Amino acid sequence: MSARTTVKAIQDIMRKDVGVDGDAQRLSQLCWMFFLKIIDDQDLKLEVMEEHYSSPIPTHLQWRHWAKDPEGITGDALLEFINQELFPYLKEMTLKGSHPNRGKVVREVFRDAYNYMKSGQLLRQVINKINDVDFNNLSERKHFGDIYEQLLNDLQSAGNAGEYYTPRGVTSFMVDRIDPEPGELLLDTSVGTGGFLTCSIRHMRDRYVKTVADEQAMQAGLRAMEKKQLPHMLCITNMLLHGIEDPSFVEHDNSLTRPYASYGKSDQVDIILTNPPFGGQEEDGIQDNFPVQFRTRETADLFLALFIRLLKPGGRAAIVLPDGSLFGEGVKTRLKEQLLEECNLHTIVRLPNSVFKPYASIGTNLLFFEKGEPTRVIWFYEHQVPPGQKAYSMTKPIRVEHFQACVDWWGGAERQNRQETEQAWKVDIEAIKARSYNLDFKNPHTVADDHGDAAELLAKLELDELKTASLRDQLKLILAEALLR
Repeated sequence: MSARTTVKAIQDIMRKDVGVDGDAQRLSQLCWMFFLKIIDDQDLKLEVMEEHYSSPIPTHLQWRHWAKDPEGITGDALLEFINQELFPYLKEMTLKGSHPNRGKVVREVFRDAYNYMKSGQLLRQVINKINDVDFNNLSERKHFGDIYEQLLNDLQSAGNAGEYYTPRGVTSFMVDRIDPEPGELLLDTSVGTGGFLTCSIRHMRDRYVKTVADEQAMQAGLRAMEKKQLPHMLCITNMLLHGIEDPSFVEHDNSLTRPYASYGKSDQVDIILTNPPFGGQEEDGIQDNFPVQFRTRETADLFLALFIRLLKPGGRAAIVLPDGSLFGEGVKTRLKEQLLEECNLHTIVRLPNSVFKPYASIGTNLLFFEKGEPTRVIWFYEHQVPPGQKAYSMTKPIRVEHFQACVDWWGGAERQNRQETEQAWKVDIEAIKARSYNLDFKNPHTVADDHGDAAELLAKLELDELKTASLRDQLKLILAEALLR
């Protein structure tokens, strides 16, 4: 049975269960089971490869001992085992075994995980389907990883869960422009389901990873944080499916809760690739971790301040920010001033409002900058929806090939020979300072729609209102006459 067929069969079974409500819960349920099966498959491999290897999970709780037999424990007995024994232990498990980091990963994944299924018989059917997958088979795991990516893509329609997912066309383009290499420290402070990490892993494996040492250097350089349980669990499983041996670098934490001043040189990284949460606010007290001039409850602003501090001199970043960050005042102005003084914000790609639909319908921007030199000129590039398409949507999402025109214009690794076009223009730092660091520069090559003379439009409006009032009076008269008959 193919991976796609297996996943579809599992989803069909879950839809029969009264305890699982919606795509987000289905994916969460599927995820912790995938996770335990992957961990067990890895344990089997490590037991062969390492003489003294021992799993962090006790023998009686390992997948092979309670889940592998298709005629094994089922019904109420299976539910009782999972809810009363398996989950309580894994949530509080002590770090044992020869690889304590593996135990840490298991505990963090299950810390806030839940078993939503209410039918032990249906749960057994799902487990039996998962047993058909061998995660130690490289090609099978890769294929399953692709299916998992599609499941994550489906999160966009799963209510608030959609906020954890950045369209893969966007992440792929940003990674391609940043061009990470093995040995560089790469950070995503709001990792979500791991899109920037998986794109970076593929990019480096395709271009640079030639030896085991290259692979080890790449994996050792990954850094990530996610404060919410569901995306953290999804990301950990995503990393395992993409062949990451130790995903403990994905921390279940909020990087904003640590005092800004406590981040030092040892915390700095070569690359930041992320889509920080925007439009929301942090809990009371978080802003007190930041210098007075940057204190705000707006999440995106706090993250921008942190990014500037966390980049090494010579480090580079690509981040997603909403339009409000470009034209906002107050704290936003002070942040932009520091960004342009400490970093070279060389490129802003302006995206249409429909890129992040359905869970966000505001204009967004991709900011590319390097730390160490002040900004002198910012190039703007206006990304446009493909011809014949009014907007991006769930059925017609943005894809990486839609960025090809921007890649062609980019000008190579050194951004040489850039030219102004109908979609590209540049603004020097003096013009930016004259606007009090308002970066909301519109495309000067776009001719504004001619809406006509204001006085003529107002006169027409007044005439239309008079006609409407006359029609209303006539309608009242007709109704009154009808009532008198």
